[in-house]
Amino acid sequence: MKIKAGIIGGAGYTAGELIRLLVHHPDVAIEFVHSSSNAGNRITDVHGGLVGETDLSFTGSYDLHVPDVLFLCSAHGDSRKFMETHRLPESLKVIDLSMDYRHRAGAEGFVYGLPELNRADIRKAQYLANPGCFATAIQLALLPLAANRRLKNEIHVNAITGATGAGVKPGITTHFSWRDNNLSVYKAFEHQHLQEIRESLSRLQPDFGREINFIPVRGNFSRGIFATLYTECEKSPDEIQALYSDYYQDAAFTHVTDRQVDLKQVIQTNKCLLHLEKHGNKLLIVSVIDNLLKGASGQAVQNFNLMFGLDEKAGLNLKPAGF
Repeated sequence: MKIKAGIIGGAGYTAGELIRLLVHHPDVAIEFVHSSSNAGNRITDVHGGLVGETDLSFTGSYDLHVPDVLFLCSAHGDSRKFMETHRLPESLKVIDLSMDYRHRAGAEGFVYGLPELNRADIRKAQYLANPGCFATAIQLALLPLAANRRLKNEIHVNAITGATGAGVKPGITTHFSWRDNNLSVYKAFEHQHLQEIRESLSRLQPDFGREINFIPVRGNFSRGIFATLYTECEKSPDEIQALYSDYYQDAAFTHVTDRQVDLKQVIQTNKCLLHLEKHGNKLLIVSVIDNLLKGASGQAVQNFNLMFGLDEKAGLNLKPAGF
């Protein structure tokens, strides 16, 4: 018997990717996809890439007693409103893709859903907060250092993201004529994902209190995150490589490679690729992910698999886009 899934907020980019993954997941049946603005319309009218893959339509109503799991894909702030205004069945599991419950102070029973950090807790979770896209790429680059108490200096991060990271609603910085052949910095040193990054690192290394100097950059491409980080580290290249390989030896989708990495290796996959280089006393870490998959919907399905005791890779056997 398949696990019944419902989706709230089905019109955005992350919802479109989530529907694509769940339609082909061997253990899932989608019961409804809710969208107030698209109720009655076919899903393929909004997510054209799903033509030929689903005949589902958006619904304006739903019964929360029908699904076994509910994915919240609404805008930031709306998930908390939903949770506060609905009485959920005790057996219903919830996976929230917004930022509403990612931080410890406001978690209210939600488990932070980074499998490489919280796999055991995710398996037991009823409510799960899916990590942010930048936060995923940056944390995966740093977790092995924190786990071994090796974050002793400031961390410098430059990360460039595709236009889909800004969501489906048009804005001046997402129009093609502005974004194409263009780069721009935004929210320097103040990005909202910094809090969840600091909380995760402090969990592994309680005395961590150094600055994370994060410069986010808008890229002139559709999807993906290319993050470069550096910090001082006294360990030798071989010691660092062993440290990372040991930490990720059982990771389903995070891989350490001695080759240079690029975005096309991870686009359309749930992978994170990490490349390490030592330059004097500085350690350079390059981390690449697809912001809509490992940074959002792919990770949500990975967490779903863990929560329901399935193969962690179920429904996520995705191949890079290539050339």
